[in-house]
Amino acid sequence: MTFELKILGSASATPTAGRHPTAQVLTVGASNYLIDCGEGTQWQMLEYRVRPHHMRAIFISHLHGDHYFGLFGLLGTMHLQGRTQPLTIIGPPGLDEVLVTQARVSNMQLGFAMEFIPVDTTVNAVVYEDENITAASLPMRHRIPCAGYLFAEKPRRANLLKEKLPTGLTPAQLARLAQGEDLPADDQQPGVRHADVSAPAPTPRRYAFFSDTLYTPALVDLIPGVDLLYHEATFLEEMRERAAQTHHSTARQAAQIAQAAGVKRLLIGHFSSRYKALDPLLDEALAVFPNAELATEGLVVSL
Repeated sequence: MTFELKILGSASATPTAGRHPTAQVLTVGASNYLIDCGEGTQWQMLEYRVRPHHMRAIFISHLHGDHYFGLFGLLGTMHLQGRTQPLTIIGPPGLDEVLVTQARVSNMQLGFAMEFIPVDTTVNAVVYEDENITAASLPMRHRIPCAGYLFAEKPRRANLLKEKLPTGLTPAQLARLAQGEDLPADDQQPGVRHADVSAPAPTPRRYAFFSDTLYTPALVDLIPGVDLLYHEATFLEEMRERAAQTHHSTARQAAQIAQAAGVKRLLIGHFSSRYKALDPLLDEALAVFPNAELATEGLVVSL
């Protein structure tokens, strides 16, 4: 089953030519999950062929405009395109008030139901679940309430191995084996153990999204060994004091978190507009954590 991340925006508060505010799409199976929705997100969805009607849920980290100002336009487009399936929006308290006010003053009438799930940004807790994933909040340390998210794939079933299956099994028996059951022996054939005719179930994949935050070593304990970590890296280490003043992180600090947590792969993003070239940020991260990469527009990571 697909488990894939697509980067739509890598800029911090001020967009630049070629860099857009934060937005990412996680695709699991046939479902899309939008992570933050900065201004122009729907244009980026058009650019990179992300279909809005496949959007299952939208996760907003915090209420700074570069992380959610694109939400209103996207909701309107979904309505105009005839969406009818419900949409879940997960985010900090206050986002619901903004949505209600926007709908009231613009007389926005959507053709689909919206469910809003408020997030306590001070705790680590499951905030969303469906048949594909669970999503847990990660408490960020920013100037306003802010949450990151840990997306964990639901355990998948082991695959039956055709070459190990006895002949003569009925469709009902095959279905029971596919569900993980053992078949007891009967007069017609000996028993069949599920473990003897299947490959081990694939290990569930996990993606951690660290939105705007101060360098916070305590977060390491919440993401041990994740397959992929995105960590904001607004500044170079030479501007560490500025990062602390604005409640952001440096590229080196992002890499230190990745190293301490034992993650498999690191993406850095949310780059300050002062950096015309991004190689220095990547070099700073690579010096600490060798499997780091820039989370720039159009990047696709399949796990």
